[in-house]
Amino acid sequence: MKLKYYLPLCLAFFSLLGFSQNMQEGFTYLETGQYQAAESFFKTVLEDYPNNKTARLCYGRAVGLHNSPEQAEVLFENLLNDFPNDFEVKLNYGESLLWNSKFEKAKTYFNVLIQEDPKSFPALLSYANTLSNLKMYEDALIYVDKALAVSPGNPNALTSKKYMYLGYAYQQQQAQNYDEAERLLLENLSIFKDDSDTQINLANLYLIANRLDDATTVYQTLEANPEYNITGLNGLALVAHLNENDPEALEFSELAFSKLNIDSDAKIKQATTERYIQALIWNRKYAEANTQISSLIETHPNENWVLALRATLNIYKSDFKESVADYNRILENDSTSFDGNLGKANALKALGYYDDAYISAENTLSFYTNQKDVSQFIKTLNTSFTPSWETKSYYSFDNGDNKAYAIQTGIEIPTSTKLKWLASYGYRSTSNKITDNEAQSNNFSLGLSYQILPNITFKGVGGITAAKASTNDYTHFVTDVSFNIKPYKLQVLDIGYKREIQNFNAELLDREIVMNHAYANYNLSTNFKLGWFTQYFYTWQSDDNARNLLFTSLYYNLFNKPALKVGLNYQYITFKNQVPDIYFSPESFNAFEIFANVIKNEETTKPKSWFYELTAATGFQYIEDDSSQMTYRIQGKLGYKFTERAMLNLYGTQSNIASATAAGFNYSEIGLRFKWYLFDKPLFRK
Repeated sequence: MKLKYYLPLCLAFFSLLGFSQNMQEGFTYLETGQYQAAESFFKTVLEDYPNNKTARLCYGRAVGLHNSPEQAEVLFENLLNDFPNDFEVKLNYGESLLWNSKFEKAKTYFNVLIQEDPKSFPALLSYANTLSNLKMYEDALIYVDKALAVSPGNPNALTSKKYMYLGYAYQQQQAQNYDEAERLLLENLSIFKDDSDTQINLANLYLIANRLDDATTVYQTLEANPEYNITGLNGLALVAHLNENDPEALEFSELAFSKLNIDSDAKIKQATTERYIQALIWNRKYAEANTQISSLIETHPNENWVLALRATLNIYKSDFKESVADYNRILENDSTSFDGNLGKANALKALGYYDDAYISAENTLSFYTNQKDVSQFIKTLNTSFTPSWETKSYYSFDNGDNKAYAIQTGIEIPTSTKLKWLASYGYRSTSNKITDNEAQSNNFSLGLSYQILPNITFKGVGGITAAKASTNDYTHFVTDVSFNIKPYKLQVLDIGYKREIQNFNAELLDREIVMNHAYANYNLSTNFKLGWFTQYFYTWQSDDNARNLLFTSLYYNLFNKPALKVGLNYQYITFKNQVPDIYFSPESFNAFEIFANVIKNEETTKPKSWFYELTAATGFQYIEDDSSQMTYRIQGKLGYKFTERAMLNLYGTQSNIASATAAGFNYSEIGLRFKWYLFDKPLFRK
């Protein structure tokens, strides 16, 4: 901070009254901030009076406050050599240290001056501001109060005090001491009534602390102030977005944007335009946002805030490569840019460049220590690569009197951002009281997941199934090998091969039917809320039967938070051989249904919060030439996230769709699932 106003100007150094009057023009230049004119004026005076102390002081101040603080320090050093006991010269030399950001040296120097004159207002205030620059706010406030005791109500001291409170509160905010930061800001407001700078900082604190109702109250106060009406509306738009009410956010932004005119302050105009375009993006009005951004690009082709808006739009549209290009341009302009560094980290993560995403995020922290959004980004990324253990237990039954109890447990151990080791164990016991059949199976598997390329991941799992049935005990090799591919933006393709034992009920386990599946899943998303998912299985079995299964779903995303989608499903199944006495194997099966799905995702749920999912569907099924039958399907999940590392949920399903079971009966299942991240960060991160 350059302290331009806290020390007295050289008006106190008149060597002769008449001579000082001749320099009045120069004094006026200094008082009105015309430092270049003052520098030229006093340089001319010194050509005629090179030893005049007043002219030398004023010239030094003009030089330092204009654009040459290093030269000013030398000038005041020379003055100090000539007038070693002159207190005013000492004060000006001390101020030149502040101009050159030599705060530690200034701290020692002003401390000596205060001991020399404990009642010197300029010395006390300059020392307080020095401490403030060193972020020693508690001591700074003590000394600014001492300065105010010498000069009560001094406007320069009061201004310093206000910004010391703001700096101190920000320091506490960065340390996530939100209660202390709030106390300091409220204390500042008690001293400086309705101060807008303090209100804006207080609202920002409430946003960071997720106290959105309190932030709303402050922004409403700002909105009611005609001078800060637009600032208040911009803040209310952001709060609405954080409250997951994007339509309301757009309403506030449109109102603020409509109030801009040719006389609007440049900073307010930029902030409001930025918020308006963000609100368009939040509401998926991509064409309108692109029109606004394109217009800005024409007039501001390389300004960071415009590039950041285009990068944000491309992230929402899943054009991540274009986003990275814009963030790189931002960082070329300013390597410390918060938007550039963190935005690039997000885009790299979406592209699958996880190591680079870590680097970019940590680079952001090197400039913005403990910044909450960056810390949360790294924490979320860490969770993706932290060893985890998951277990679930369930009970199922159908109206064919098949009952089953099962427990499954698995562990994932990532050893890098590319490689993850997998292990699992499952036990299932099934029985039927009508046929008096019972069977048990144990499944063991080991495997790995490896990211071959940023958009291609291989997963391979192999193991054994050991079954014990009424008349048959056996062990078979089982496997699941697949590739997850992201060929283009908004598209995901899975292709794989799976070998398993038919284990739906005790009789099927006893028959030792091995199933081999070749499968593919394809999902296409769009930027206009429509999506399409298709799945195909070709299955050949050890009993010489074969199956074709096609499932396709066209869905529409109504809302994002919570996610709500509706759609149409179609399923087709055909078997080579019909063996209805053994398992459901029609020559043709068709099912049509409409569905709705609402979900609050557990991954994005905050600790000590509930998550859930509910799917309801109804339709018709056609089994060979039989008449249509009405179907229904209900699936639900309700869980609680205790901490970042532990969550528990109950789930259940009930369906009368024939393909849901091997016997074509109604089917119900209820279970309990627990997931625990074994550590608080990945094994490979120090």
